Amino acid sequence: MEDESKLVVVHKGGCHCRKVRWEVKAADSVVAWNCNCSDCSMRGNTHFIVPSEMFNLIGDSEQFLTTYTFGTHTAKHKFCKVCGITSFYIPRSNPDGIAVTFRCVDPGTLAHVEIKKFDGNNWEGSYVKTGIASCSNLNS
Repeated sequence: MEDESKLVVVHKGGCHCRKVRWEVKAADSVVAWNCNCSDCSMRGNTHFIVPSEMFNLIGDSEQFLTTYTFGTHTAKHKFCKVCGITSFYIPRSNPDGIAVTFRCVDPGTLAHVEIKKFDGNNWEGSYVKTGIASCSNLNS
């Protein structure tokens, strides 16, 4: 029998003004990461990570996005040009994946969110310790 906590559903979401809309295939119960790096802590961002193949922008959303990078420039912080909300981005920890801001998922499809801490101020140690790299693996 399939573990119901691993039920894969299509979550829809986006930014505050709804110019950026997307859908993501993920479990209805996710692990979200609360990071204390300089960017995430200022934005209050808590996100879950999926393989990039599981994420799809809807309609003309791309035209409303802009990107901010800093440090290693590996992370691509995408945000809406209109309302400024980062509803998703490409994380440094998983450049082959998408980090979805769980508070930007439309209500009704997330049954449970477990929040774990990622010590972005001590990035290298936290990267190894947490195993976050496996979050963008299609087989995990």
